[in-house]
Amino acid sequence: MIPYCDTIILSDLHLGSEVSRAGDALRLLKHSCFERLILLGDIFCDLNFGRLKRDHWKLLSYIRKLSNPKRGIEVVWVEGNHDHGLSLVMSHLVGIKVYQQYVWEYRGVRHLAIHGHQFDRFLTDNALLGSLASAAFLLLQKLDLGQRRLSKLVDRLDTRWRRHSAKVAAGALAHARTHHAQRVFCGHTHLAMQGAEDGIEYFNTGCWIQAAATFITVDEQGVQIHEYERTDDRYPGEERGDFAAEVADFPDAAGLLDDAEYEGVCS
Repeated sequence: MIPYCDTIILSDLHLGSEVSRAGDALRLLKHSCFERLILLGDIFCDLNFGRLKRDHWKLLSYIRKLSNPKRGIEVVWVEGNHDHGLSLVMSHLVGIKVYQQYVWEYRGVRHLAIHGHQFDRFLTDNALLGSLASAAFLLLQKLDLGQRRLSKLVDRLDTRWRRHSAKVAAGALAHARTHHAQRVFCGHTHLAMQGAEDGIEYFNTGCWIQAAATFITVDEQGVQIHEYERTDDRYPGEERGDFAAEVADFPDAAGLLDDAEYEGVCS
């Protein structure tokens, strides 16, 4: 889907959620060619691995394969508020390092990626209320059958009510300024957007729990926000796979898969 780019950035997959579009994200990665993958936070919805479905495990397994040094692809995980507490687990399970923020240079431009919850004062000042709201949203997803339109509507209304986007953008731009970055990338708000202030560009990746799943590419042409093209109208709702069977896809931390076991990515 992406013939070639230097970097792909996606965030807010919320694996374990009933509305996570993990299968679509897997297809995107398998049919794209890139040098760097940045997972910009909230890859999981919580610490309960029992909620992970078969396509969620498949995506994690593929990310593990991409992180093999033989591939020459840099895979970066930036921690989000829903990922908190998973850093050590994921570093071992998926084989990639987890950062609080990540800075890199490309074509003379300093880029900074941070999830964005750090700039959400409502969340930082009301941690308990935020946890209760997340639990309630997960329950709503279970009760909201079919295409889960109510769940998606509630997510959009919550973003607008708390003015997530404007607050996170302002905080991110100020943060980029203090770190001398010319471009800053966030997730968290679930709404893709871009803007600029005082020569600093801001981009938000959007999310993968809405009908319009979005991601970002960085290449010699600049930064672009893309919407994933759906092939059908249903949400991936595969049955929850057996834990042992799916985890078997993950090799021991000391082992590496042979090149013959890889699919996609520039092949």
